[in-house]
Amino acid sequence: MERWINSLMEALGAPGAGLLIALENLFPPLPSEVILPLAGFASATGKMNLIAALVWTTAGSVIGALALYGVGALLGRDRTVAIAGKLPLVKVSDIEKTEAWFGRHGTKAVFFGRMVPIFRSLISIPAGIERMPIPIFLLLTTLGSALWNTIFVLAGYLLGDNWEQVSHYVSLYSKVVLAVAVLAVLAFVAVRVFKKGSGSRRG
Repeated sequence: MERWINSLMEALGAPGAGLLIALENLFPPLPSEVILPLAGFASATGKMNLIAALVWTTAGSVIGALALYGVGALLGRDRTVAIAGKLPLVKVSDIEKTEAWFGRHGTKAVFFGRMVPIFRSLISIPAGIERMPIPIFLLLTTLGSALWNTIFVLAGYLLGDNWEQVSHYVSLYSKVVLAVAVLAVLAFVAVRVFKKGSGSRRG
């Protein structure tokens, strides 16, 4: 994977880094923790302009996020509720609570969500479902993405040959986020199963 990423950036330069980040939004297995610091390292060795790397990777983030926003907008609330209604242990009231939460905290979720692995891609879908105004979505996504990308591109730039240290720490961060998400889902399922069991016994 690292070799393929490196060869694409060598062939296309900064636009290649932007393309990879756009694809990373759509296919999260592509590791931004490798792409971004590697782009910084390429800038340090003179193979890529640093400012161009920052601009193109941020543009790639925004393009990928817009694509997922479009998926959410096409899906829409009615389809989301219909799909959720068919899922075991999920209630329509859960969707309504999520909508209410997004209505209160959507701007913060989009901005800070761009800095959380896994959710940095997914957060664009509820923004599309809720039809967050596109200018606001673009502004928040651009700012959040620029901050995230700048940190890791500059880290790769400053660390030089040791750029892989960035990937190591971000990988740990990603695993912690994933573990917390899995535990939250398991807790949700456990509570629902317990309530369902209690209701059946009372009935």
